[in-house]
Amino acid sequence: MKIYKNVFENIISLENLFSAWDKFKSNKQKKQDVQQFEWRLEQNIFQLYRNLKCQRYKHGAYTSFYIHDPKQRHIHKATVRDRVLHRAVFKTLNPIFEPTFIPNSLSCRVGKGTHKGIDILEKALRQISKNNFKPCFVLKCDIKKFFETIDHRILLNIISQRIKDEKAIWFWKKLLKVLVLNIQPFLSQRECPLAI
Repeated sequence: MKIYKNVFENIISLENLFSAWDKFKSNKQKKQDVQQFEWRLEQNIFQLYRNLKCQRYKHGAYTSFYIHDPKQRHIHKATVRDRVLHRAVFKTLNPIFEPTFIPNSLSCRVGKGTHKGIDILEKALRQISKNNFKPCFVLKCDIKKFFETIDHRILLNIISQRIKDEKAIWFWKKLLKVLVLNIQPFLSQRECPLAI
C-alpha cells in the first residue's frame, strides 16, 4: 500500500485553494454568499491559507434547511469559505482513495452517478433474468442518516493507514468535530448520534 506524506501542504497550497475556488463557483455566481466571498477573493483565500498554515483554522457553522427532491431532505450547508476548502480537500484526496473504491460504488464519484448506476443495474438484471426469461428481484433501500452515523474513529483509522501526515490528521479531526457539533443538534433524539 502506497503511503502519502505532505498531504496537508498539498491541500492548503494557494494553487490548490484558487483552483478549488474556480471549480466551486461555477453555477453559483448568482448566489449572494458566493458574490460576497468573491468580492474580496484574494483576501479571503490568503486568510484561509494563513489560518490553515498556522493551524488556527476554525470551521464555520452550518446552516440548516429542508429541500424537497421529491422527498423532504434535511440539508446542512457550510460557509462558502469552508466549501472551497472542502473542494480543495477532495481534489487532493480523491486520487489517493478513488482506486480503492469498489466499481459499483457510484455516489459522489467523478464519472459515476445515477446514469452509470442505471446502466450497471440494467446489465445485471439482463444477466440474472436471462434476458427477461426468468424472474428476478431488486431491493431498493437507503441507509437512514448514513453519513451522520459513521464511526469517526474507524474513518480516521482508514485514512491514517494511507496518509502519514500529522497536520492532515489534525485537520480531519477538527473537521469531524465541527461536523458533530454543528449537525448533531439538528438530529432528533430518536436518530443515531454521531460518533467521534
